[in-house]
Amino acid sequence: MTLHVRSTPLADDRPLLELPPDPTEALAWVRAGDGLVGWGEAARIRPGRGEDRFATAERALADLAADAQVDDQVGLPGSGLVAVGSFSFDSDATDSVLIVPRVVVGRLDGTTWLTTIDPDDAPPAPGPSTQPPTPTDRDRPRYAGSSLPDLHWLDAVAGAVERIRSGELEKVVLARDHAVWSHEPFDPLDLARRLTSRFPRCHTFIVDGLVGATPELLLSRRGRSVRSLVLAGTTGRSDDEVEDASLGAALLDSAKERAEHVLAADSVREVLAPTCRALDADSEPRLLRLDNVQHLATTFDGELDGDRSSLAVVGALHPTAAVGGTPRARAQAMIRELEGMERGRYSAPVGWTSPDGDGDWGIALRCAELTGARARLFAGVGIVAGSLPEAELEETRLKLRAMQAVLDPAGGAR
Repeated sequence: MTLHVRSTPLADDRPLLELPPDPTEALAWVRAGDGLVGWGEAARIRPGRGEDRFATAERALADLAADAQVDDQVGLPGSGLVAVGSFSFDSDATDSVLIVPRVVVGRLDGTTWLTTIDPDDAPPAPGPSTQPPTPTDRDRPRYAGSSLPDLHWLDAVAGAVERIRSGELEKVVLARDHAVWSHEPFDPLDLARRLTSRFPRCHTFIVDGLVGATPELLLSRRGRSVRSLVLAGTTGRSDDEVEDASLGAALLDSAKERAEHVLAADSVREVLAPTCRALDADSEPRLLRLDNVQHLATTFDGELDGDRSSLAVVGALHPTAAVGGTPRARAQAMIRELEGMERGRYSAPVGWTSPDGDGDWGIALRCAELTGARARLFAGVGIVAGSLPEAELEETRLKLRAMQAVLDPAGGAR
């Protein structure tokens, strides 16, 4: 199959999430007005299971690119042939996917472009929507509970703490899901727009039914320059400025939260340091404040010592200690044993890549997997020796409120 790819400047300054003509076909990776939206499907890559699924996806995209005819009149990251994708958390799962859209609209630093990607003899795909989004009456969500009852999940956390204190491992991340249903199918574009409005500093994504807004940038690659933003350690927010500042100060001073954060940052450093000729990082964790929570954050900036693609580095990074644990293999085994559910693509890489290896990849947090009028929400917490099961359960409830609020037609509180 030959793909005919053409990128040209586009005079359209509307918000990107207003442009897909059909919400059921929308793909997106946007932040602060920039990013990519797409629709249609020129090719779908299913890399299957295994630790090498990232490399398998990269090879399949390279094969498509080798036969493609590309006319890129823009020359910016994200123009030309691109694919949007999300991967499974567990290497044994089969739901990883990389999608080459039929149409992409991209924007970077004030420049907007249109890319069409047409397989041989394919009819033209529809262009950007000419109509503004139409407000619709949305049915309220109904919550059907978690895969694992609260009491059993608390027991799982308590058991993990005991095993951490015995020296079996240093940290494990345990997650919960929450099933949601409605009388009407959920609209991924509407949810994405609401997420963008509420979390403007996050990357909002739509990939094959997975919708969310992640604050965590697993990896951005431009040529040999890479960046990663690590988040671990969480507390709530308050409408009272004094109380909010006090919550943030307590987070910065918490030995338990800082220890958890160090493990997450070290798991990224251990992958990037051997592959970078230069690597800089924040000397101390800083606060990243979002609408409903605040996190401890560390940023890494590096220059690759070699031509490694974004997918190659992402495959080596995943899962970081922020979403898996330390040591990695023991934490993953404990997750399979204790969590009581399949994570699917939650807490796994989501983003975009191009055949030259550039791309942006986040971690699929604050997200929902949509299937018509059904959805699964997710939240996870890092368990360390000082963890208290009841406090960890409350943290998952705090994190779940982000998606619950955008699902609710009334908006919802923090």
